[in-house]
Amino acid sequence: MPDDSLVNDAWFSSIPFPSFPLVHAQGSLGRRHARVAHAWRTRHAIPGEGLTLADDKLDGMGISVRFYEDPRSFLAVAEEFLLSRAVLHNLVLTIVDTRLAQPEPGRYWVAFRDSHVVGLALQSPLTFPALVVPMEAEVAGALVDAITDGGIVLPGVNGEVATAASFAGRWTERRRSGAVPIQGFRIYELDGLKEMTPVDGQLRKGDHGDRELAVSWLQKFYTETHMHSVDAESFIDAAIAAERLWLWDIGGIVSMAVSSKPIAGVVRLSAVYTPKTHRGCGYAGACVHAVTSLLTDAGYRCILYTDLGNPTSNSIYRKIGYKAVGEAILYRFES
Repeated sequence: MPDDSLVNDAWFSSIPFPSFPLVHAQGSLGRRHARVAHAWRTRHAIPGEGLTLADDKLDGMGISVRFYEDPRSFLAVAEEFLLSRAVLHNLVLTIVDTRLAQPEPGRYWVAFRDSHVVGLALQSPLTFPALVVPMEAEVAGALVDAITDGGIVLPGVNGEVATAASFAGRWTERRRSGAVPIQGFRIYELDGLKEMTPVDGQLRKGDHGDRELAVSWLQKFYTETHMHSVDAESFIDAAIAAERLWLWDIGGIVSMAVSSKPIAGVVRLSAVYTPKTHRGCGYAGACVHAVTSLLTDAGYRCILYTDLGNPTSNSIYRKIGYKAVGEAILYRFES
């Protein structure tokens, strides 16, 4: 197995988990995160713009669900809710940020109770499973009702375990179809960087000379993990252009990782991969440790996701200093 599971930003939810402890920044670092979050809100603000409301349904429990096709309108009502848990909502925030810069069709649902956001779901691209945030079971049910009443058929759902299960259960009732759990995930946040046994080599940023190898490794990763793939070339090109492709070099490249664009002071590590010929030497752990050190020194909070079916990666990240803050599950809906 590869050293870690790549997280496809458009496929997985932010995997937020209710009532799990978070690492809260304090002092100057906390103030820096507050400034980052404020800057992100300001950059995407839409003063005076009304909602592009496609539908508004009210269930018997006082829960209304509104449907949007425009990510900017969705963000206008949901961003305060999303930013309130920037670590656990990181993937959703990243997806929306990407859609604002690179438009692509999507569907966005927001659940309200007494004018307060109490849950949401999104689907983009339209061939991907829905992503859900943690919410009460009745809120998840209201979202399913709104989605099915709108005639939309989803291929699946992914999110925090209890929420995804409630969503899938209601979906099977409404659609009279099966829901099959196919993969489990764990989200980690750095709790404090630990010292590690030195490993030969050093960290460096990837450049265009590394592109072909990085693309090849990413494609192999998808094959080995049987995960839904994205365009490997575009993914690596974007990482190189943003200087977020990281390589462990021992006189030749032996491991790689990619860091995400910072969103509200949070950076996610993904695409951690070591080819089979170099596994078991500690290169992936050394690469992630070095990247994490650089990012935390810059004032960011670091997170990553792992496949629960890969015990090696889960063990590696705990040794570095990452702490599990929750789990998620992906369901496939049968037609």
